[in-house]
Amino acid sequence: MEHRRAFLASVGLAASGALAGCLGRGGGRSETDLDAHPAAAGATDEPRLGPPLDEARGVIVAFEDPSCTTCRRFERTTFPRIESDLVGSGEVAFVYRLFPIVFPWGKPAAQALEATYDRSAEAFWALKAHYYAEQDAFGSGNVLDRTEAFLARETDVDAAGVVADAREERFDDRVQEDVRAAEEAGASATPTFYLFRDGAFLTRAVGAKDYAVFERALGG
Repeated sequence: MEHRRAFLASVGLAASGALAGCLGRGGGRSETDLDAHPAAAGATDEPRLGPPLDEARGVIVAFEDPSCTTCRRFERTTFPRIESDLVGSGEVAFVYRLFPIVFPWGKPAAQALEATYDRSAEAFWALKAHYYAEQDAFGSGNVLDRTEAFLARETDVDAAGVVADAREERFDDRVQEDVRAAEEAGASATPTFYLFRDGAFLTRAVGAKDYAVFERALGG
């Protein structure tokens, strides 16, 4: 608790919840332990980098939309250091959850990501990175065709099977579980991050925050 008070006083994140993200819907804030926080509901089964949640000193639960331009800025500027320094330390876990609320092509992309994750975690992270790297090239009319081409070229998964499942929304229950978790946690924009330390909720951050925000909260 002492660490949490010091952190909030230093960066003022408690008041930053509505700033700088790609806007969707919702509002509010919760303050509970990790295993009871709505943002973390079902998170043990979600795509994760780093240690299991019950073994991690710090946990970042990220709600993102593949079509969100602010998410792309976060992925380009902040995520690489989170992955290399915080996750790389072996003490921080990063959980990626889908909240497709920005552009229409984000919804079929979310379906494809879930269908890919069902087959291969490695392919999932590669496809996630591809969506942000080539974001300007995607639209509702081409997202699944481009997804199939990428998966066939760059991964070993059944690309045609992924796209067939995405078109049929075979894994929509997983997408909707993420959306419910985001809404019940009070997320209204992407990206929104819920930060936990030592099993307790620390704060929420919205937008393409600098690496320093995450390092101050969860590093050391």
